[in-house]
Amino acid sequence: MRQKFKSFDFTLMFTPIILCAFGVVMIYSASMVYGPVVLGVSSDYFMKKQMIWAALGILLMLFFAVFPYRHLQRLTKLIVLVMILSLAGLFVFGNEVNNSLSWYNLGFMSLQPAEIVKVGIIIYLSSVYAKKQRYIDQFGKAVVPPLVLTSLILGLIVLQPDLGTAAIIGLIASFVIASSGIKGKHIGLLVGVTLAFVLLIAPQMVTDERLARFTGAYQPFETPEGDGYHLIQSYVAIGTGGILGEGLGQGVQKLGYLPEPHTDFIMAVIAEELGFIGVLIVVGSLSTIVLRGLYISRKCKDTFGALLALGISSMIAIQSFINLGAMSGMLPITGVPLPFVSYGGSSLLIMMLSVGILNNIARKVKAKEDQETQDEQQPPQENQTSFQRKQLERQGVKS
Repeated sequence: MRQKFKSFDFTLMFTPIILCAFGVVMIYSASMVYGPVVLGVSSDYFMKKQMIWAALGILLMLFFAVFPYRHLQRLTKLIVLVMILSLAGLFVFGNEVNNSLSWYNLGFMSLQPAEIVKVGIIIYLSSVYAKKQRYIDQFGKAVVPPLVLTSLILGLIVLQPDLGTAAIIGLIASFVIASSGIKGKHIGLLVGVTLAFVLLIAPQMVTDERLARFTGAYQPFETPEGDGYHLIQSYVAIGTGGILGEGLGQGVQKLGYLPEPHTDFIMAVIAEELGFIGVLIVVGSLSTIVLRGLYISRKCKDTFGALLALGISSMIAIQSFINLGAMSGMLPITGVPLPFVSYGGSSLLIMMLSVGILNNIARKVKAKEDQETQDEQQPPQENQTSFQRKQLERQGVKS
């Protein structure tokens, strides 16, 4: 049991837990006024709910840390079925939020199937491309078929409509596909086709609301009371915080100025209250998880495990980059939560589940490395008797 405990990757185990705990504290700080004043709930309403999700998330992480990741490859067909049915079911049973039919209202929580799809698409693409390694250089036979199903899934998300989530899942899928061993010219062809398709449908997808997001991100001071208001408030929070911040709980921008301070803009609250040091700690922790995942992917000799680790790492990196980009004005605001820190049950559970899978891959990598080291230290069979005799003689034992 002790040996099994030692096999865990403690970096991947404790860093997410620390981020979750930190997130619970910051969610309370960010929502203790927003909850009662704006929504009419208690000041600790969001904190208590996040604590429940964090506890469930830790259990999920521990379960998937011991659940053999190769079993996920056998469950690929079931995972694909769940993804398609959950997305299609939204058009019948879904709950519309912010003009997007993206959620199921389960009473005790709201479930966003797209969060499940993020990890599901990683498992599917990792599995199918791992099986096609013998003929991965054949574009029509190996590369194209998985793209058909991926396009179907992305299409169902676009129809909700939820372009931001579709773009994130598309980027995650792109990282897995590009790392699967396909030829460089095939990657170039896919990039060209994707760009042509985006340019073709872009005019039909552009609306005044979506244009306003770009205006608010890149020209906020032209509409300080309109589309640029949210980003300007984020700038004020960042600028006020400085190096050390105003102190935990002492932020002002969360008092009705920042929208959704406990979700999309929680990093702005962190910047104001804990300063640059607080931001650096969060970004450093997220970077540690991502870099550790990429290292595991590189060390894993199993193609499925390597692609799975890379996909999970890219998912965490992409979501972190988009959230931080929106807060700082680098990217339009898309409503993407900060992994492990922002309020939200669906996102947190999927993130913790994913790092659990990553930990299981790390355990297998470590076990294989330990076995190889043991084999190298083991003396040749024919010399083993003399080797053992010498060892006994050194210990003062006569054979």
